[in-house]
Parts: sequence; C-alpha cells; structure tokens
Amino acid sequence: MLSITYRITGLVFLLIAGTVFGLTYLANVQMTGLFRKYLMGHMGGMHVGMMGVPEQAFLTSVHQSLSWVGAIILLVGLIVSYALARGITVPLRKLSVAAEEITKGHFGKKVEVETGDEVGHLALAFNRMTETLEVNNRLRQRLLADIAHELRTPLAVIQGHLEGMLEGVIDTDAEQIASLYDETVHLNRLIKDLRDLSLAEAGQLALDKQPTDVNQLVLRAVQMLKPLADEKGISLEQDLGRIPLLQVDAGRINQILYNLLTNALRHTPPQGNVKVLTSLEEFRNRKMVKIQIRDSGAGISAADLPHIFDHFYRADESRNRKSGGSGIGLAIVKRLVEVHGGAIEVESRPDTGSRFYVYLPL
Repeated sequence: MLSITYRITGLVFLLIAGTVFGLTYLANVQMTGLFRKYLMGHMGGMHVGMMGVPEQAFLTSVHQSLSWVGAIILLVGLIVSYALARGITVPLRKLSVAAEEITKGHFGKKVEVETGDEVGHLALAFNRMTETLEVNNRLRQRLLADIAHELRTPLAVIQGHLEGMLEGVIDTDAEQIASLYDETVHLNRLIKDLRDLSLAEAGQLALDKQPTDVNQLVLRAVQMLKPLADEKGISLEQDLGRIPLLQVDAGRINQILYNLLTNALRHTPPQGNVKVLTSLEEFRNRKMVKIQIRDSGAGISAADLPHIFDHFYRADESRNRKSGGSGIGLAIVKRLVEVHGGAIEVESRPDTGSRFYVYLPL
C-alpha cells in the first residue's frame, strides 16, 4: 500500500509542477510576443520576422533564466511538499504505534504533542483517552480484588464453621447456626448490591416509577432506624418541608435513604444527632426536591472526600466491618440517584460531621 506520505508529496508536487510549467510557458510566449512588438515599434514598423543575433541571444537568455527559476521552484516545491507530508504523517504514525501498544494492554502509552494544530489536538485527545483507559483498568483490577476480598471473608467463615462442625470441634447448636445464617445473609446482600450496582452503571436497572410522597418514605425510614439510633444513644430527627409528589421508584428511594441513614448512624458517636430535612429548592437552574441528611459524626477528610462514592472505598483501610459495611453502599446510592435523573453532593470536614444532599427532579 502506497504510503500517505508519498501520496501527499506527489499531489502537492504535481500541483506545484503544473503551476510552474503553466507560468513558464505563458511567460515565454508573452516574452517573445512582447519583444517582437517592442522591436517593431522602435524600427518603424519594419518586418522583424528575422531577428538579429543580439535579439535572439537576449530571448534565449531570458528563456533559460525562466527554465532555471522553474526548476528551482520545482525542487523547493518537492522538498516543501515532502516536509509537509512528513509533518502530518509522522505524528499519525506515532499515534498508530501507540494504539498498537494499547491493543497489547499497555494503557499508559502516550505520544508527544509537538504542535498546536489539529494533529496536536488529536494527540492530546489520544493521551487523555489513554489516561482514562489506564485509570479504568486500575479501577477494574481493584474492583475485582475488592469483590474477591468481600466474598472470601463470609465464605471463609462459613467454611471454617462447617469444617469445625463436621470434625466435632464446634457444637451444632442454635447459636452457631444463627451465626452461619448471618454470614449467608451478608453474602446474599453483597451479591444483590453488586448486581444492582452493575445494572445501574450499565443503564439497565429497571425502575417502577409511581407518584410517591417522599416525606412518607423519610418518615418510614426514620421509624425503621429509630431503635438502632436509641440503642446507640443518638438523636434521630426529621424536618419535612412542603414538597410535591415525585414520579420515582419508591423502593429505590427507600434504599437510598436507608443507606445514607445507616451510614450516618454508623459514624456518629453516642449523644450525637442525625437529622433528615426535605425542601423544594433551585438546583442547576431547575426546581428539585432536596433531601438533606446531616450528622454530627467524625466527618470526612479532604483527601477521602473525592473518593467516597467509589466502589469499595473506605477511609479505614483495615476493612473492619464495624467501621463500615461492604463498601459499595454510597456507590449504589450515587447510581440510584443518577438513574432517577438527580444528583448527590456531600460536604464534610473532620470533627464537624457530614451533610449529604440528594436532589430529585420534579
């Protein structure tokens, strides 16, 4: 296959050559005709069909000069056209080599951006794409490792207990069976959460939207979690504003509320308080229902705040279940809010508590 470098060079050179030959030909013809008229004007209209030796020498010199100028222009045109073609094809060839490296799994491959033209912008876009691919690949690897970790823990507990029961080391009583049941419930909940998260991220999560009173969902969630709050000595309150009915999936909104409230209760110390507020506010130039959940807990550091909606992210790297659930609750919340066409934001500082804002469209 003929290289694009030679094709561009040939096309540009042919254009220059055609222009040079045309101009040279016209210049020679014009020069001869005008020179004859000049001689006739200065020789009283005498026939000058036969020019003398000096005149012939002059015209020959001019024709040769034009030929040399044309040849030089052709040579310069060939060099310039080749340089122009190389300026386009060399960056493209580098992009092609980098793309081949990406197909082999080397997602960090980048190309140098040497110009500010369209080719340079293409190189910038390619580099941004490789960065995104590299980040996504790391997240995928981390996600697989985290899923394996989260699944391994309850499975290891179940396997250990069952082996102990089979060997007679652990008694097969109601307490041990209840412990195994709790582990299976945790494992089933984790698998369900992962399924919901994957469907939401793929845009395939089915929603059963009905006209819903969100205030009633908030009241129900608060009543459900009130015993847990009382057990920890935490004040759980609500302040509900006048809001219209929303076309939402009540079960999914309840899942959002439950995840955010349990997360707030988990990180709020005894004698603390958790409050849920609803209101109708302007957000991103739209009227939306705002659900605010605020607590007086330990807060979130500035380094952790941008990552709290990531899969399995925890500020506590020890992965102790007492410090958090499966680690995908907030990721699910974010996706469920987004599939409803809403948005979620968070404000937090260490030792001042956190505030989560859920915005749902009318």
